[in-house]
Amino acid sequence: MAKLLWQPSEERIRQSNMYQFMNYVNERYNTDFTEYNPLYQWSVHHIPDFWAAMWDFARIKASEPYTRVVDDLTKMPGARWFEGARLNFAENLLRYRDDQTAIVFKGEAQAPIRMTYAELYREVACVAKSLKDIGVEAGDRVTGFMPNMPETIIAMLAATSLGATWSSCSPDFGMKGVLDRFGQIKPKVLFTANGYSFKGKNFDSLGRVSDILKQLSTIEKVVVVPYTETDPDLSQVPNAVDYREFKSPDDTLQVTFEQLPADHPLYIMFTSGTTGLPKCMVQSAGGILINHLKELMLHCDLKREDTIFYFTTCGWMMWNWLTSSLAVGATIVLYDGNPFHPDPGALWQLAQDERIAIFGTSAGYIAALQNAGVRPGKTYDLAPLQTVLSTGSPLSVEGFEYVYREVKEDLQLASISGGSDINGCFAGGNPMGPVYAGELQCRQLAMKVEAYNENGEPVINEQGELVCTAPAPSMPIYFWDDPDGERYHAAYFDVYPNVWRHGDYIEINDRGGVVIYGRSDATLNPGGVRIGTAEIYRLVEQMDEIEDSLVVGQNWENDVRVVLFVKMAQGHELTDELKQKIKKTLMTHASPRHVPAKIIATPAIPYTLNMKKVEIAVKKMIEGKPVLNRDALSNPEALDFYADIQELREK
Repeated sequence: MAKLLWQPSEERIRQSNMYQFMNYVNERYNTDFTEYNPLYQWSVHHIPDFWAAMWDFARIKASEPYTRVVDDLTKMPGARWFEGARLNFAENLLRYRDDQTAIVFKGEAQAPIRMTYAELYREVACVAKSLKDIGVEAGDRVTGFMPNMPETIIAMLAATSLGATWSSCSPDFGMKGVLDRFGQIKPKVLFTANGYSFKGKNFDSLGRVSDILKQLSTIEKVVVVPYTETDPDLSQVPNAVDYREFKSPDDTLQVTFEQLPADHPLYIMFTSGTTGLPKCMVQSAGGILINHLKELMLHCDLKREDTIFYFTTCGWMMWNWLTSSLAVGATIVLYDGNPFHPDPGALWQLAQDERIAIFGTSAGYIAALQNAGVRPGKTYDLAPLQTVLSTGSPLSVEGFEYVYREVKEDLQLASISGGSDINGCFAGGNPMGPVYAGELQCRQLAMKVEAYNENGEPVINEQGELVCTAPAPSMPIYFWDDPDGERYHAAYFDVYPNVWRHGDYIEINDRGGVVIYGRSDATLNPGGVRIGTAEIYRLVEQMDEIEDSLVVGQNWENDVRVVLFVKMAQGHELTDELKQKIKKTLMTHASPRHVPAKIIATPAIPYTLNMKKVEIAVKKMIEGKPVLNRDALSNPEALDFYADIQELREK
């Protein structure tokens, strides 16, 4: 039995948005719910009614109403949502235009910068005017290679106000990582900063941007935000313009929000690239908007008077998710840099200074705090803190207990789980419910999530494959450059027809809690950030010294560390010098997260009969688990090497 760590007070329950929504549903549909679980069951059995109620409860702005919520709940993928509605995503995020603080930005080594809702609206109007003047229109792609700063949000809102589709990468992505993504979607405009800061050092971005442009001929304009320098030299970047010169000087402009169908493409998100180039997932304006508002308002209990923070980069879906808090009118806090700089308490100092109510981070960060002996609750005034959110990888029982022991006793700790695929969560927090150590509080409203056993049957109190058996509005409308839908179907629906298979192992218990046991595929999760093995292979296997390679994630100290096995080319040895070369290559051309913690020489890489590397089998071997499908391997004897590796017991 899991340990009960927190129970909300009756007052907190009654003041929650979830409680207000439950009463709204009771009045609208003549129900009599008093607790979450019956409300959840209703939401997954009356999906159109739920989303209709959510649309009105969230006061979504639309110039034309929808004619029906969803066309066909038995069709997945392909269900169409909110047909007939015409709206604009940016207009919903800019509904408030007053003097309340919209954004607080804290760069690693800089004083906080503040922007009101009125200032944000004026800034978006100026940038939107300039984008329109250079020919950006509905359907174009506008991209960001940006730190997590206000100009990134401004660029996104300006682009989407015109109906353009937004996509972004963080500046620690190497050139190949950026090209693998933006090269597929052919953007017209690229926003970038001149550089970024990390651990007290400044890094240049313009050299990489210049190299990227040589292979991205579709980009007509590069808008450069001065960040680490006041007046950066743009002479080496074709078609570059300073952000200050680009935006219109007219601060009396009004935004003309293009009114578009609810399924108009809003975001292009990317898979991790495990099996090749990252897949480009196209998500709709209406679907993302209503799903984010459901999660923020109901599951996180976000209100206008709250300040919300999530430690993220704009290369992770949590950036998109956090930005939607503007539609609630809350204050969002952005941080760019290393969370342990200048000391491990950096983010908690920020929480104290900005009176953060909802603090979001990764399970890896919580584990790092725990290992460093940080005691935020003893050092900082966290009186306004109501909720801590954790995602990216499963939060351990010890991580749960650490938060309640060393951060704050009276708060909701919501471990949340979903993915870039749906730009949201399948399971997460419930402000009306208790918190048990190691458990996600609930399946989220209208997400018909089950755990399937090996026979494809739903099970309770048993581990199984996370599936979603009904469509949801934020699921991709399609994959980019996938005209017949084959790649989209293969990604989620080829195991269970008409059922979304997500790739996580979970257990749903009889009180509605969810335990995540990790990925059921080979995606890596160091520090809670998903990365793909193919991105590592493409770089490592270009080296003359290496014939072949295989990479897995090893569970280590409440996190996952990347372990790279290399089969050496004839005449070469794995020296310390070569290890450093491999690490430098991955750091430069992929990202710091791709750099392995361990590099080990192996005599052979195991393959399936159809010549696919068997990462999952190797991961099982190094964890001492049985591998039952050796007959599927072309060289099953190769697995034996991985059974007992002394180096993997060491730091």
